[in-house]
Amino acid sequence: MLLQGKKALIFGVVNDRSIAYGIARQFREHGARLGFSHAADPIRKRLEPIAESLDGEMLFKCDVTSDEDIAAGAELVRGKWGGVDILVHSIAYANREDLKGRFIDTSREGYRIALDISSYSLVALCRAYEPLLSPGASVITLSYYGAGKVVANYNAMGVAKAALEACVRYLSVDLGKSGVRINAISAGPVKTMAASAISGFGTILSRIEEKAPLHRNITVDDVGRSALFLASDLSSGTTGEVMFVDSGYNIMGV
Repeated sequence: MLLQGKKALIFGVVNDRSIAYGIARQFREHGARLGFSHAADPIRKRLEPIAESLDGEMLFKCDVTSDEDIAAGAELVRGKWGGVDILVHSIAYANREDLKGRFIDTSREGYRIALDISSYSLVALCRAYEPLLSPGASVITLSYYGAGKVVANYNAMGVAKAALEACVRYLSVDLGKSGVRINAISAGPVKTMAASAISGFGTILSRIEEKAPLHRNITVDDVGRSALFLASDLSSGTTGEVMFVDSGYNIMGV
């Protein structure tokens, strides 16, 4: 039981196919106490049975574009738990029209939205929860190969993920003074609600099976087990890093 009694907040579960769900399930199996957030009421209705099945101790609204929402959530968590040992940020969004065609055609507003929700939200959550993070706490976020390489139709999201990875490095210095670690998992493509917005996603899955060393696509449980490592004391000396969980695809050249 690697996380026995640890208090873990999970931001980003949408349904039982979400990467964040795979992470939460692994955490629960290893003894963690779980809390969940939702961005809007329609998502809450889907999330309530999931949170219940994982013995979630709280479920609260948190629109990460609102500093007021973030602050209110942190106060609620302070009142219920007093502190947090693990924070998982699995939040990303870009307008559908900015996930196809040419990157050069990204609108100013579309670019702002992608960077705000997919990248800045990590900074905002870390700032709000910094006083609640226990020494040795772990913050984990989710990235993708498109942060460092050009992936067709990933466009504005690729730039947002590149910014997210840079945030991890800078935040590692700020949080490290309190003994808090922060790392990113660069997960291979998984059939999630978010992935369905990317044009040509099926082609990406086929290419992984063909070219990756393990010749298979990953599952949410693959990501969950890697997150378990980063959340536990097994990774006590690791911070500011990006861990690839993509069947080895990222190492392949031409």
